[in-house]
Amino acid sequence: MYKFRTQGYNGYSVKYSPFLDSKIACAASANFGLVGNGRLYVLDLTPNGIVQNIAFDTQDGLFDLAWSELHENQIVVAGGDGAIRLFDITLKDFPIKSWKEHTREVFSVNWNMVDKTTFCSSSWDGSIKIWAPNRPQSLRTLLPPSPITPSCTYQALYSPHDPTLLASVDSSGHLRLWDLRRPNPMVVDINAHLGAEALTLDWNKYRPGVIATGSVDRSIRIWDIRQSRDGVSASLSPINELLGHEYAVRKVSWSPHRGDVLLSASYDMTARVWTDRSATEAMFRPRARIPAISRSSTMNVISTHTEFVVGCDWSLWGAPGWAATCAWDETVLVFDTNSLPRLNN
Repeated sequence: MYKFRTQGYNGYSVKYSPFLDSKIACAASANFGLVGNGRLYVLDLTPNGIVQNIAFDTQDGLFDLAWSELHENQIVVAGGDGAIRLFDITLKDFPIKSWKEHTREVFSVNWNMVDKTTFCSSSWDGSIKIWAPNRPQSLRTLLPPSPITPSCTYQALYSPHDPTLLASVDSSGHLRLWDLRRPNPMVVDINAHLGAEALTLDWNKYRPGVIATGSVDRSIRIWDIRQSRDGVSASLSPINELLGHEYAVRKVSWSPHRGDVLLSASYDMTARVWTDRSATEAMFRPRARIPAISRSSTMNVISTHTEFVVGCDWSLWGAPGWAATCAWDETVLVFDTNSLPRLNN
């Protein structure tokens, strides 16, 4: 296990480069993101450990990052001041572009990995915006149905299978699917966590239409949105539920190498590797009730962090199983999940 200290800054997001097997980036904030500056770390993975390549400071905290799918040296970051900034890691000091249309904190950014020409952002102002790196304004704004109180959209992600599909989760506990080809783009609306805030989601890389969501209710739920009818999803049931975290689930990430393996990060100061046994079962009993003990098992528990674990990601490179986490304890960890002790379930 390799460790890097983000001295004075609490990690919020960690991502492997989609181009280079030796680079990861971490978006971090001073004072736990409540007040103060942010810092983007670009780190090199070397035989001697993790080494800082370059760092960029911002005037407000950073909550998320996404590597460009077009340019190996560019990273977009989500700022607490409502701004989105694009950095080139070969150029020091300043972002090469900046956008500010969100009226509150930007909490997630995600690059379209299929058509590669756009990225999206989501914000505490409730909106999702679509951007092109060469355009000065957003291309489109998506707004969920207006609730009585404003809803924070915690995360929005493009589908890895279709460049026009996007999913989001928010503080109302809903999972929503957006079809960007349509004038009225919201096509699926699932009350995924029954009013508990849904903090994170990820698309399965091998099973189109399968999405994992994580919530403050401590559960991870697996959904097959192909079962839903356009706009009518209130009765849709999850095909699996992963239970074991003791506090809110802050991040989920499906493995890029296996369709039944999931990594999660939680406020209980742990990260967990799960195996999802619903992959074949859902084909035969897609609407089966979830039993008291979920059709899953925790493969590994990473308990090295000493504060909230809020970011996690899988490596696309090398032997399958390498992953990274970041936490509020000012550390980034890189480890091989295959070398961790297996739990008996």
